[in-house]
Amino acid sequence: MAEPMILAASNDGEEQRLPRNIEAEAAFLGALLIDNRIVEDVSIKLTPEHFFEALHGRIYEQILRLIDRNMMVTPVTLKPFFEADEAMQELGGPGYLVKLTADGAGLIGARDFAQQIYDLALLRELISVGRNLVDDALDTSVDVDPKGQIENAESALYKVAEGDGESGGMKTFLTASTEAIKNVEKALNSGGNLSGVTTGLDSINTKCGGLHNSDLIIVAGRPGMGKSSLATNIAFNAARRWVQEREDGIEEEKGAGAKVAIFNLEMSADQLATRILAEQSGISAELLRMGKISKDDFRELSRASRELEELPLFIDDTPALTIAALRTRARRLQRRHGIGLIVVDYLQLLQGSGRSSDNRVNEISEISRGLKTLAKELNVPVIALAQLSRAVEQRDDKRPLLSDLRESGSIEQDADMVWFIYREDYYEANKQPDPSDEGAHAQWVAKMEEIHGIAELLIAKQRHGSTGKVRMKFEAKITRFTDLAEDQWGGQDYE
Repeated sequence: MAEPMILAASNDGEEQRLPRNIEAEAAFLGALLIDNRIVEDVSIKLTPEHFFEALHGRIYEQILRLIDRNMMVTPVTLKPFFEADEAMQELGGPGYLVKLTADGAGLIGARDFAQQIYDLALLRELISVGRNLVDDALDTSVDVDPKGQIENAESALYKVAEGDGESGGMKTFLTASTEAIKNVEKALNSGGNLSGVTTGLDSINTKCGGLHNSDLIIVAGRPGMGKSSLATNIAFNAARRWVQEREDGIEEEKGAGAKVAIFNLEMSADQLATRILAEQSGISAELLRMGKISKDDFRELSRASRELEELPLFIDDTPALTIAALRTRARRLQRRHGIGLIVVDYLQLLQGSGRSSDNRVNEISEISRGLKTLAKELNVPVIALAQLSRAVEQRDDKRPLLSDLRESGSIEQDADMVWFIYREDYYEANKQPDPSDEGAHAQWVAKMEEIHGIAELLIAKQRHGSTGKVRMKFEAKITRFTDLAEDQWGGQDYE
């Protein structure tokens, strides 16, 4: 709730019925003026806009400003700021500030008063949302979009639940720069290369600084390159880091782990779980599916399963989700579980609204905008996988380009980062010469030995830094990406 709330009361009588407690506001302000340290004891984020009485909100705002300057705040130090305030003059002038401190009863229940001020502000905001919802529902014009209204109502209610009100989130530079400094401090404490959610791969963290809140990261590639494997690896690494940090007593806001939600429109939840179990047990995913494992392998699988029981990883395998339904489910997950990272596999399997489905380019544009909006609304990184067009296969150099993103240039525009996965051994394997040509076959074998299991992550776009290339190791049998030893220490060899 960062801006003053406008209440569309139909008349003065209705506005008089809005939830408020002017006396609690006055008692809380009086307690603050008597003991400035109370502001540090208030656990909720109380802002001037939470006060029903506008004058009280201005007084509270000025108190916070002076405290930020390490000044002692009393009726005397506040007086110069309110001598010309018309509302204050109606109450007898700056002497009203002294009246606020006349009754010290607020000192005893200051925290309770603050909580009540906050709760009543949320109730007023809920009333405002309800009025708008009713007004919109009564609109029966030709352009009415009921599904859009439901989506807007869900979004508005989510903001109320999070205490954001209906504001657009206007922030002062002080607020924004404070957040920026926190990110820098986080990167410094992590060793100088991680200011967001970890990917679990040092080579990517070093290049990108991790996954940043409100970012949309597109991971694209042709089929068989390992898109889903990389996204699953990152999701698992972030969730495991979250568990480890809680065990180590690291505060959540200072950690690099995250609870993760995976929306997998391509695979079922059990197939995804099989991949993760294969990665952690070191047993081939194919052998797991076919049941061709030994008793020792099964014991190792059971061990891995027990270790992963408490992993904060939530999987939604509902097929053919609309972007509106995905956003609704993501909000619900964050509200209930505090999700810090979202993975969508994959973008082209999502559906837009009925109005855009007649044009695939418009539909993909709506979906990519919706994913970026979701990242900003929930303030978490969103990884969305995407397919590439067949144009890649027509070139001698199969490394993808931004122009290869299928069906819409808006994906490139909306994304904060675009990663392409390229595995040269995938294409080289199809070039095997006739074994009877010993010279050519020997050259091919030597080439395959050199590039086998090597994958390239091509960072084609990055708002926060430079583009380039990261080389990784890919173990196809257990679908796991890991760092190459040469990149763990070098870290600067990018194109």
